[in-house]
Amino acid sequence: MIRHVLPVLLFASVLPAHAQAPVNDAPLIERAKIFGNPSKSGGRISPDGKWLSWIAPRDGVLNVWVAPAGNPAQARPLTEEKVRPIRSSFWSPDSKTLLFIQDKGGDENFLLYGVNVVSGKQASYTPFEKTRVRIVQISSKVKDRILVGVNNRDARWHDVYSLDLASGKLTLVQQNDGYGGYVADELLNVRIASKARADGGMQYFRITDGKAESTPLAEVGLEDAQTTAPLAFTADGKTLYWTDSRGRNTSALLAQDVASGKTTLVAQDPRADISDALYDTRTGKVQAYSVDYLQHEYLPLTNDLKADLAFLKKHAKGQFNVTSRTEADDKWLVGVDAVTAPASSWLYDRKSKKLTQLYVTRPELEGAPLLPMYPQQIKARDGLTLVSYLTLPQASKAGAGGVPSQAVPMVLLVHGGPWARDTYGYNSYHQWLANRGYAVLSVNYRGSTGFGKQFISAGDLQWGRKMHDDLLDAVQWAVKSGVTTADKVAIMGGSYGGYATLAGMAFTPTTFACGVDIVGPSNLFTLLQTIPPYWEAGKQQFYKRMGDPTTEEGKALLKERSPLNFAQNIQRPLLIGQGANDPRVNVAESDQIVAAMAAKNIPVTYVLFPDEGHGFARPVNNIAFNAVTENFLGQCLAGRAEPIGATLKASTAQVKHGAGFAPGLEEAMR
Repeated sequence: MIRHVLPVLLFASVLPAHAQAPVNDAPLIERAKIFGNPSKSGGRISPDGKWLSWIAPRDGVLNVWVAPAGNPAQARPLTEEKVRPIRSSFWSPDSKTLLFIQDKGGDENFLLYGVNVVSGKQASYTPFEKTRVRIVQISSKVKDRILVGVNNRDARWHDVYSLDLASGKLTLVQQNDGYGGYVADELLNVRIASKARADGGMQYFRITDGKAESTPLAEVGLEDAQTTAPLAFTADGKTLYWTDSRGRNTSALLAQDVASGKTTLVAQDPRADISDALYDTRTGKVQAYSVDYLQHEYLPLTNDLKADLAFLKKHAKGQFNVTSRTEADDKWLVGVDAVTAPASSWLYDRKSKKLTQLYVTRPELEGAPLLPMYPQQIKARDGLTLVSYLTLPQASKAGAGGVPSQAVPMVLLVHGGPWARDTYGYNSYHQWLANRGYAVLSVNYRGSTGFGKQFISAGDLQWGRKMHDDLLDAVQWAVKSGVTTADKVAIMGGSYGGYATLAGMAFTPTTFACGVDIVGPSNLFTLLQTIPPYWEAGKQQFYKRMGDPTTEEGKALLKERSPLNFAQNIQRPLLIGQGANDPRVNVAESDQIVAAMAAKNIPVTYVLFPDEGHGFARPVNNIAFNAVTENFLGQCLAGRAEPIGATLKASTAQVKHGAGFAPGLEEAMR
């Protein structure tokens, strides 16, 4: 969801004079190899099995490529984006068109495009201004159309249209007068509508003859609103699958008989939510489900996939994920993540039980000194278990299970959302920072998703308080475990992680040696005032979980939890990165805290990217900001850093304030 100074003498005083960077014999991995364009990513196999597609650079910008399934070497580019990368694509049900969405400069007004795989002709399916497209349903039964949601009539609500893929014609199917979303069946009939309740809960209505029934099919309160939702219909439309936490803590997988309304428990796990499954490509019946507690795993429900999943578990050299399947279900594309090697994509032939490597995402990292990630279960002060992930640099001399022999500086890397989670696997930021000599700890603090509704609800109205306490408790765990020392911890993150960084610097000003905030909100009141209009359906959940700006009590809480109002307390070095076109966290969120700090002569470095939004999609911009970041951290924590060099000039970075407070930044600007 809303998933970055005192005199320079203070910089020198953050670390005691005796603090030295630990010896690190691992070769320095170039930033560009970690954050530059992948060689290939996002692989998909067409429904008819004749084509393979992926995202790869064309003239330095990520574009869509296609190849015959029998001869991947004959790949050719289908698109020719010149500036902004295409980050994903997906197949039309007739296997004739590759579809993708693209925005402008990070404004998240995503429009839908398609490219014919034979002719190469590109179509703009939604040529509207200030519009964000949603995919409502792609069916395996209806080949020539898909359902899309378009909010060009009313920015708050997405009307449902049938899109004819050959002609590009849009036909209105369902005008939306206040519903958050829709679920359609395999015949592209809109069957379910969701509507937000005033208390933050949700109602789900059947749709009959194009109209929502007056009595809800299902109704959930705030507690279950993020952990209960309809998933998909079977092909015959008779069964509706749900992820459902009603009457339990974690989301179970339920099957509901549409005619009678009776529900049957399919699977559940007391540790983690079930929110994803593998469905039969012809019948739509669930065949397996996935659970992600410490690591991701598939569990078969029928014999159809049991042997396949067992084969992949045995032969895939790492954690695997089924990314696409043919309609005949004879071939799969499987992503494999070994953590200490770059991710790879494999073609799996079910009949012959054969795995063939299609590509390695970043072959330039093969043989690089990548490091293992260690899942941890850390106890918060009130007893909650915080599933966390630790990566240790070579200098920590880690033993079995990730127990360090030597304390090293640490970066606390906080995920965004906050209604999201960190997961196990190759993580570019973990590998980069660990290679520079730092331990890296990512914590699923309360409010994170995936661990049941009670864990999410424990974060309600706790921005900057108990959610922040969880981060502090994790730091204390790391100190007590010998991972780091209390004077050598930096905090860094994007979105909510950026907020957590600002909160850490302002609310606990001597806990962290420095901070890196990427697109983080500084004022929760103005954040809620500027959320995109198409988030209207979720607004009450924001109010109930963050603080209600329409009440005096809520205003007081939001004021108290906003780092902007405590900017004068910041004592340690701070680096901020922001996209000028960010629709989630408006550029004013960074502007105003920088202005407040500058007014008090508190040093802060502020880097703005005029062609980015909520994060930095263009590799040249991401590399530039990370170049500044690692040199900033190098001065703060005494770790290693690759010089900024020409990365800044290759990007669109504008240093709006405080270049003199970040090592090498002024020189890089000349």
